[in-house]
Amino acid sequence: MKLPSILTLLALLAAPAGAQKKTVTLDGRQTWVDSGVDVQPGDLVRITAEGRLKYADARDEATPEGLRRGWMDLIRAMPVNDAGRGAVIGRVGEGAAARPFLIGARRESRMTAAGRLFVGVNQNTSPSSGQYQVTVEIVEKAGASIQKFEGELPPITDEILAKIPRRVVDKDGLEGDRVNFLILGTEEQVKRALLDVGWVVVDRSVKDSILRGALGTLSRQAYLTMPMSELYVFGRPQDYGFAMSDPVMTVAERHHFRIWKAPFDVGGLTLWVGAGTHDVGFDRDQRTGGVTHRIDPDTDKEREFIGETLKHSGQVVRTEYVTPKDTITRAKTAHGQEYFSDGRILVIYLRPDSGNRAKEFSGLFCSVLKQNNPDGEELPPCPHWLETAGREDLPLGEVSRDYRLLVIPGIFNTCVSDNPAYAVGRKVLAEKYGVTADILSVPNDSSEDNAKLISDYIEEKWLSDKRPFILVGYSKGTPDIMTALATYPALRDKVAAFISTAGASGGSPIADSLPMQLDAWMGKVKDRAGCKGNPAEGFKSLKQDVRRRFLSAHPHPYVPTYSLAAVIPPDRVPKNAAQTYRMLSAWDPKNDGQLLRMDQIIPESVYLGMAWTDHLNMALVMGEKFPRAALLESVYRFVTGDLKKRKPAAPAAQPPKSWADGWGQQKK
Repeated sequence: MKLPSILTLLALLAAPAGAQKKTVTLDGRQTWVDSGVDVQPGDLVRITAEGRLKYADARDEATPEGLRRGWMDLIRAMPVNDAGRGAVIGRVGEGAAARPFLIGARRESRMTAAGRLFVGVNQNTSPSSGQYQVTVEIVEKAGASIQKFEGELPPITDEILAKIPRRVVDKDGLEGDRVNFLILGTEEQVKRALLDVGWVVVDRSVKDSILRGALGTLSRQAYLTMPMSELYVFGRPQDYGFAMSDPVMTVAERHHFRIWKAPFDVGGLTLWVGAGTHDVGFDRDQRTGGVTHRIDPDTDKEREFIGETLKHSGQVVRTEYVTPKDTITRAKTAHGQEYFSDGRILVIYLRPDSGNRAKEFSGLFCSVLKQNNPDGEELPPCPHWLETAGREDLPLGEVSRDYRLLVIPGIFNTCVSDNPAYAVGRKVLAEKYGVTADILSVPNDSSEDNAKLISDYIEEKWLSDKRPFILVGYSKGTPDIMTALATYPALRDKVAAFISTAGASGGSPIADSLPMQLDAWMGKVKDRAGCKGNPAEGFKSLKQDVRRRFLSAHPHPYVPTYSLAAVIPPDRVPKNAAQTYRMLSAWDPKNDGQLLRMDQIIPESVYLGMAWTDHLNMALVMGEKFPRAALLESVYRFVTGDLKKRKPAAPAAQPPKSWADGWGQQKK
């Protein structure tokens, strides 16, 4: 028997405990292949893929990132609808609730569910020729790195159940679906968890359907979000509708539910009341004789499906059942279809959101605005500017000069050099407090190109000044910074923190509608002196599929990261944002005219809240007054103060692989 070499033995001894690595061949004629690797929640898993596939009807060969979506993809049913045909995908487990996710050429992330890991090809029944080699490696077992929730959760008592209607009603007051599940968690948590596991937000109206369908066609994205009728709980229509299905089957079959925010909290937690059913075909409306969806009469199946999919998000800390005294076990929908149930309501508790520090930040912002007013203008009080208004009497200490602040502005910033981002705020920080506060005006190029410029700038400045940077990304500056930190690991030791303000972390449907809009915009800016770069390349970096792929490959922030979103109040929409605001409202009325609120929040970042303003006005002098200087001073004060409280979770010789693996997971 041949003995292993000394080098082999040393490599085995050096491997992390529980490390596992396997390579499998993914044939183009297959959809799913067993990787042979079992994962647990909290395992850090790295998946890489290489190779090529060839489709008979495609001119180009597919790489693990998938083919660029074409017109025919709109009628193809693929496991991951937002990814290109031929992309490498994965899933954990084999049940219906095990939703596929994009892998691409590389993905490294912590698992949120337990089970066998499968890898596959994002394709329909049309096979391809060729192969991918996919390597799956458990870089780090969960062990002590996964946090188990040990706190107390408020119970759903009979008194609370008495406040919740048993059934939804239609506009005529006719009773229909039963309330069959409850979720406790913030709005951001609920939406993020559902979107992460494959649910999509359903359109609110036919007009929104037409608009989203048109924009979806332009972006080569499958359209899944046909509208639901409005049903009522607490005297108002649903706050959100969610659906999950394959695009070809959306018309006839889909999982779907509606949720309503309760007009009361439960132990300080936001309560969402939900009613879910599974559309399985068409039926005759017994009231009108028209056509309506037919539901699976066993509504408990959909209740369980909703709960199981949410568990895959990794955000569920407990589920339990409650049975009201006046529970419903048999009834009819408003359309006359019979359904039945065991009468129980599923209660889903999401992990308490320790990353939401909007209330804490608002107190600091309101105090800076009231006591210092660095903008030097007469401005409305704090509630006019922040969704979460705070106290105005906090003591304001000294401003730290231990860091350098660097602003990376958005696209077209070189075209408006006479109106630079946060100009007054940077001046106040420098002249009043002695803070080095600069701006790096990057050109209208891709995030990859701008990442190199950011890296070069920081490395050059580091030669003469060893104070770490606090980076502020505005608009496209956010993905530019995220790309720099991901691409140039040496920067992470030189960047103390990263603050995103109205940042395009998740991209924008507006960018997805290009090139329709690009020619019109280019005509306005191409003749401006100093306009640098190629906006066409810049806008590609803002497409939602591009940003999703980036987040898939780099799901954890590399440094302490903070997000501040912008949203236009409906009664304050400026003329220059009216058209884009209406377009984005087809997805979510909480948008700033360029970005949806959810796409402005970097996953796993500290959430600082939401400013009431439009996208441009957040950082530039555009129309309505806005306390930009107070905002910049506040985020700088907040972050420098927060950094003083943090201590690395690992020894210096073994730094965390990312902020989320160390500092970001500490309890606040």
